[in-house]
Amino acid sequence: MSRAFLLAASVAVLCSGCGSAKHVTFVGQAMPSQAAPSFTLHDDTGHAVRFASTRGHYVIVTFLYTHCPDVCPIIAGNLNRTLQTATAKAAGLQVVAISVDPTRDTPAAVRSYVKVRQLLPTFHYLIGTRAQLAPVWRAFHIAAVPGAKGTVTHEAFEILVDPKGQERLIYDKDVRPADIVQDLKTLTKES
Repeated sequence: MSRAFLLAASVAVLCSGCGSAKHVTFVGQAMPSQAAPSFTLHDDTGHAVRFASTRGHYVIVTFLYTHCPDVCPIIAGNLNRTLQTATAKAAGLQVVAISVDPTRDTPAAVRSYVKVRQLLPTFHYLIGTRAQLAPVWRAFHIAAVPGAKGTVTHEAFEILVDPKGQERLIYDKDVRPADIVQDLKTLTKES
């Protein structure tokens, strides 16, 4: 069963008794309140990055690979454009992309990917060995399996984590920067 299905079912159950509570509408799908998984991985410079160090900021977590021929570059581009908006800057938004291809997502491949796509410094692309990445994939309910012609089959979604480290919203692969900006405006008003 996919994470998206489980989350949708949880949201439906949670909302069934909402009654007189103030209804807040998001573009992304609201998630049940839970802490985002904790992990430490490395960036392309070999620097250890602890996910807990993002506390105090909004963070979007996604899963990509540098040799992806289709959806990953679109996701990276949309998230990078989101980071460039005034709303994202004011909210301190960061992106944490976690590799699903430990063999080919080498430091050099990630540096090239970041350079070619002109990803901002607030876009962190984390890599590791299969042994290091697999527990993170499991924690986020990601399956990453080899596909045809050197591709990797994996779930393509993004999770927005709030400054307290709570998972708040989930987006599908087609999320637009304007959608995330709209949700950030709503969330920052709640704070």
